[in-house]
Amino acid sequence: MIAHLFNAPLGKGEAAVGVGTVGSSEAIMLAGLAFKRKWQNKMKQLGKPYDKPNIVTGANVQVCWEKFARYFEVELKEVKLSDGYYVMDPDKAVEMVDENTICVAAILGSTLNGEFEDVKRLNDLLVEKNKQTGWDTPIHVDAASGGFIAPFLYPELEWDFRLPLVKSINVSGHKYGLVYAGIGWAIWRNKEDLPDELIFHINYLGADQPTFTLNFSKGSNQVIAQYYQLIRLGHEGYTNIMENCQENAMVLKEGLELTGRFNIVSKDNGVPLVAFSLKDNSRHNEFEVSDMLRRFGWIVPAYTMPPDAQHVTVLRVVIREDFSRTLAERLVADIQKVLHELDSMPSRVTEKLAMNVVEHHPTVVKKTAIDVQREITTAWRKMVADKKKTNGVC
Repeated sequence: MIAHLFNAPLGKGEAAVGVGTVGSSEAIMLAGLAFKRKWQNKMKQLGKPYDKPNIVTGANVQVCWEKFARYFEVELKEVKLSDGYYVMDPDKAVEMVDENTICVAAILGSTLNGEFEDVKRLNDLLVEKNKQTGWDTPIHVDAASGGFIAPFLYPELEWDFRLPLVKSINVSGHKYGLVYAGIGWAIWRNKEDLPDELIFHINYLGADQPTFTLNFSKGSNQVIAQYYQLIRLGHEGYTNIMENCQENAMVLKEGLELTGRFNIVSKDNGVPLVAFSLKDNSRHNEFEVSDMLRRFGWIVPAYTMPPDAQHVTVLRVVIREDFSRTLAERLVADIQKVLHELDSMPSRVTEKLAMNVVEHHPTVVKKTAIDVQREITTAWRKMVADKKKTNGVC
């Protein structure tokens, strides 16, 4: 069902294969292993060295790609980001491809800002490079977040098995597949794309059972839940839910823009999330906003972008099925309250003061600047509270 959703070829002699996993992390490990083994077999046949495989990704990949590279001894070649462009540049990625590249990994829904990478352009550029070099470098699509969004919101977008070089796709059922945590999927275009030598066959359960997983013992409840959601909601149901999520994301985005205090980093077309940062003239930083929002019950992460855009700090809100328009409006109101309170407090001044304290007073060297800053901010809040109680003057 999922292979059909991703437009896997169903012609004569063609049949997609796949496996259920604990999540996209395991699915990516399995897909990477398949690419590595297939590349090694090809290099052996050509009589060439096969001990230095590499994989090309953007610097915005999730940490599981770094884990795969380190655990399975594959060089990770990352395309650096740039200011205002926070996903992998297909042109730069293809330039980094060489004969030892086992695949190029594209992300359909970046963790950082929800943006879809241009898989179609990546495919077209790689087709040309493969023709010129005689290589057959493939593509894997990490669709952990976007795999259950694009088919319903952007059915005309070509990112999946419609592109000839896309050989495998992973997706998280416990994200927009609308299942509770613990289920992911790895899908291969054809049986030929998954080396048979990686598949184990057991029969002690009463019949031949092929298995290709890192985790063997696993409950079936999440698989059943995914199956139920697919048949219960159907294409129309998933489309309605994703459209509603996207509309609520736009409500939140517009509310943040109306405050005049934020730059929107996310794109309208992508995962329904809103990533935003404070404008340059702000006296505060995103970590302060994140910290104070917890007092209103919101956990909104703040983080810095990867190289070479690490000077950009972002706040991110992911819109799920249960995040209503009312919640979006309430979040905007609470953010405005936080900004109003921050405006009455010292902010970056305390950061500079904290750095000065750490630099000139060896007795507090064990404390970081942020620890000192928090102590100063706490003291300031107490002064403000005492002022309100006594109607005095700070």
